[in-house]
This record gives sequence, C-alpha cells and structure tokens, in this order.
Amino acid sequence: MPSLKDRVTKYINGMCERLSKINIEKYENAKYSKVFELAKQYTEDAKYYLDKGDIDTAVVDIGYAEGLLDALLLILDIDENSDIAKKVFVGGTFDILHPGHIEFLREASRLGKVYVSVARDENSEKIKKRKPINDENQRLEVIKGIKYVHDAFLGDQNDFIKSVERVKPDIIFLGPDQHLDEAKFKQELEKRGINAEIVRMKERVQKWKHSSTTSIINEITSRYCKNSS
Repeated sequence: MPSLKDRVTKYINGMCERLSKINIEKYENAKYSKVFELAKQYTEDAKYYLDKGDIDTAVVDIGYAEGLLDALLLILDIDENSDIAKKVFVGGTFDILHPGHIEFLREASRLGKVYVSVARDENSEKIKKRKPINDENQRLEVIKGIKYVHDAFLGDQNDFIKSVERVKPDIIFLGPDQHLDEAKFKQELEKRGINAEIVRMKERVQKWKHSSTTSIINEITSRYCKNSS
C-alpha cells in the first residue's frame, strides 16, 4: 500500500498536470489570473512543505489549490479533461436550415464548444448574390436553438475577423464549400494575435436529397413557380 507521502506526492503531481492544461491568458481578466496564480502558488508551497517533511501542511496547501482551481473552472465553464474546453468558431449564413447545416454543426461540436457568427443580411447578399430568404435576426434565433451550438451572435458588418476576435477560438471550423484562402486568412489572424487551428470539413454529406439552401430553393421554384401558360 502506498505511503501517505506517496499519496500526497501523487495528489500534488495531479494538480501540476491540471494547472498546465489551462491557458488562463485567453480570458483576459485580471481577477481570474490572480486566482489561477494563487492556485499555482499553493501547489508550489505544498511541494515545498512535502520536501521538508511537513506532510500535514502540504495536504492543507494542495487542498486550497484544488479548491481554487475547481471554483475557477466552474466560473469559466471549463472542463480541462475534455476537448469540449476548446472554443470552436463557425461562420455562415444558415438561411433555410437543412440536414447539411445540422451535420456541419454536429461535426464542429465534436471538436469543442461551438460559437457561431451568423452573417448579416448585407454581407450574405454580397457573397451569395441574392438576398437571404430569412432575415438575420430570424436566422440567429434558429441557430441559437440548435443543441450543438453553445452560443451564437450576429457577425461584424465590416470586418469578419472581428467576429473571430470576439470568440478567441482554439479552432476555426470551415465547411467544404466555404471559399477562403486559408494561408492568407491564417496570416491575418496571426497579425491580430489569434493563433487558431483551421480545420475544414472534408465533404458535404450527400445522404439527403437537399443538403444546400440553393437545392431547396430550386425544388420550390420548379414545383410551384412553373409558367401556367
């Protein structure tokens, strides 16, 4: 059976590993940083007293450290033992919602917590060369109701990267047909201090008849907008 010292050593090492997984800088809040640094200091104190043979004080210090860290993770909604702690940024119009959208968001959610920037009406029209069927507020409300989405908001009107800055993601997840020069995009992100991994969904899921908004619109017009003459 391990000695008390061995068990306390394991306890302290476990705390060191937990602390190493947390990137507190991304939250940009002095209060959070102070709590995090205090947890680290108590962990270092525990190591010090353990080396001096004062096991009781070491246990008290590491207990304080664990309590501080657990409270901080609860406040920041972080699970350091899961990839769900990562922030995943997604951008799109999400006009007429269809199974392709759901599959895309489901795939994104497998990488972490999904934050969706919903394109403004004006920007969507510029990109797609047509007005969206549903206005931006309606599209936002629908996206917020999807279980794979942690949070959603309307994108910046003039600067797409400002929407990325708002989230400060670990991962940016792109659809297979989102036309974007990834190298240039990465450079622009790095200029603004965003070091996010860019991941692209490999291909559009083809198991449904309609996996795009355009396909749905074409089906509706072919059925109901035929020239009666």
